[in-house]
Amino acid sequence: MKKISLLTILFLTGISLLAQDKVLKVWPNGAPNDNGITTPEEKYDGVRVRNVSEAEMYVYLPEKEVNTGTAVVICPGGGYVIEAMDHEGYDMAEFFKKNGIAGIVLKYRLPNQIHEIPSGDARQAMRIVRANAKEWGIDPNKIGIAGSSAGGHLASTAGTVFDEGNPGSEDPIGKVSCRPDFMLLLYPVITMNEEFTHMGSRENLIGPGHNMELVQKYSNELNVSDKTPPTFLILADDDEAVPPRNSIEFYSALKRNGVAAELHIFQFGGHGFGMRKDGRPSDNWPTMFMDWLKARKIIE
Repeated sequence: MKKISLLTILFLTGISLLAQDKVLKVWPNGAPNDNGITTPEEKYDGVRVRNVSEAEMYVYLPEKEVNTGTAVVICPGGGYVIEAMDHEGYDMAEFFKKNGIAGIVLKYRLPNQIHEIPSGDARQAMRIVRANAKEWGIDPNKIGIAGSSAGGHLASTAGTVFDEGNPGSEDPIGKVSCRPDFMLLLYPVITMNEEFTHMGSRENLIGPGHNMELVQKYSNELNVSDKTPPTFLILADDDEAVPPRNSIEFYSALKRNGVAAELHIFQFGGHGFGMRKDGRPSDNWPTMFMDWLKARKIIE
C-alpha cells in the first residue's frame, strides 16, 4: 500500500511539473538579503516544502485560444514555516490556466523571523510578471495576487504596501510597479495583533515577544488605503486556526477606504481547504471568484 501511495504522489507531482510552462528564479543574480536557512530544502507529504531559502516562480500560461490576458501570482500558505504547494499552489494555477488566466505559483523564501524576506520576494515576483507581460500574453494592468492562510498575509502585505517602481534602478525590473491590480485572499492571516492573529505565523515572521513596531507594520488591516486593490475574500465560519475576524477587519478597512470588495463566509469548511473538494459549499469558491472577475470586467 505504501508503494502505491508513493507512486501515486509521484505521478500527480509529475503532472503538475509537466503543466508548468516556465520555472524562474526570483533573484537570478542573488537575493539582496538572506533568511539564514542553511538546512537543505525538503519536500514531504506530497509537494509541501520547508527550509525554503531560494525563491522560485512556477508559471502556468493558458492556451492562446482561451487567454484572457489576466494573471495571478499565487502564494501558498503554511504558517510561514512550510508551503503547501499543491492545493494552495499548483492546483490553483491549473484551474486558472484552464480558465484562461496565467497562474504563477510563488515559492517564497521562508522568513525564519527575518520579516522582510517573504514580502520582498512577493513584490519582486509582481515586478517580474509585469516586466514579462507582453511576452507571456498578459495585460500589465490585470495582474493580481492570491494567498491562502499565511500566504494570504503575504498577499495582503503586497497589496497594501507597494511602490510604482524605482526610476533610478540599474535593474530594469526594479523600475516596474509591484502593485497588484486585485487580490484573492483565502482564510488569510491579516493581523499581528495577538488578540486575533495566528500566533505561529506571527512568531515565524516577526519573532517572539512584543515588538509593537513590527506588529503594526504587518497588521495589514492598518495598512489599507484608497490605493489598495479590489479584493475577494473567502473563509469559513468554523475556521479554528485563523479567526474569521482577520478577514472581517480587513474587509471593514477596505470599505472605510472606498475599496471594492466581496466577502464570503461559509458556515462549514474549516481551515486550509484550498482547491480540495469535499462536498461542502466552500468547494464553489473558484466559480464565485471567476464570476467576481467578470463582474469587475477583469475577464470577459
